[in-house]
Amino acid sequence: MTPTPKLHPAIVILALAACTRPVGAAPPVGTAEPMAAAPDSRQPIDAVACHGPFAAVTRPASDPPFSGTSFIDPNMLTDGDPSSLVSLTYTGRAQRTMFDRRTNSFNPVNAHVFDARFGTTVHVEVQVNPEFTPQQAETEARFYATAVGRLPAFLFRDLRTMWIHAGHFPFGGGNENLLIHTAQGTDYVRDGVLEEILLHESTHTSMDAYHATTARWQEAQRADGVALSTYARDNPQREDLAETLGPYLALRFWSDRIPAATAAAIQRAIPNRITYLDCLGLSADPPR
Repeated sequence: MTPTPKLHPAIVILALAACTRPVGAAPPVGTAEPMAAAPDSRQPIDAVACHGPFAAVTRPASDPPFSGTSFIDPNMLTDGDPSSLVSLTYTGRAQRTMFDRRTNSFNPVNAHVFDARFGTTVHVEVQVNPEFTPQQAETEARFYATAVGRLPAFLFRDLRTMWIHAGHFPFGGGNENLLIHTAQGTDYVRDGVLEEILLHESTHTSMDAYHATTARWQEAQRADGVALSTYARDNPQREDLAETLGPYLALRFWSDRIPAATAAAIQRAIPNRITYLDCLGLSADPPR
């Protein structure tokens, strides 16, 4: 997808393809309950592997194993997983600048504003388009904040705001923000991939600026010789990291949720990207 205009020079809003839950449908309730312990298949960090040259894959596949990794398995994260959302507080109407894909522009909006607290320390401002009534705005804010609360803590690093609009347009990440269009979200819910899409977009928000175009990540890309998806292959700087992170987390922390053949395809295609991410010492723990 084409990046939208930037608010912050180093970070862009990026999108996946589109999806629907009717406005007013009862949202799941946020909870501070910790995520159930998942199998952790991380290998001990090897200092040599983390700093030495990557080993080139001798016979990489000619084509990626997947088309888009947010859709390879709906069980990586689900609406049955606990959320770190602790509270959602309406703070009133306030003037905000929000990007809207329907106009493909940043617009001044007298938004409904909510303070979402995740764990004990993370606060995200949820800005909802006033095309929704106050009651509808709270329903949408709570629903999507609850879903975002299922993401690992490290994906909250740069997340400051969420923009919520009506419409059937792709989600986006970047600008210290997550962009949501609710008709599209309904499709993601229907297909069981809402959390996977949010994980992808949150990678744009909190990881891309630090890793996506670094020399070390590009070295891992070259050594692997193939991307994990055609979407990543066709957009190697913009989408490769976001397309890789979800499957990596599934492989390392949620391996009991994906078929063995899927896990094998991930390991076979991107061993050097896996090593790169192992060396970051990531955790699937939620915000505390």
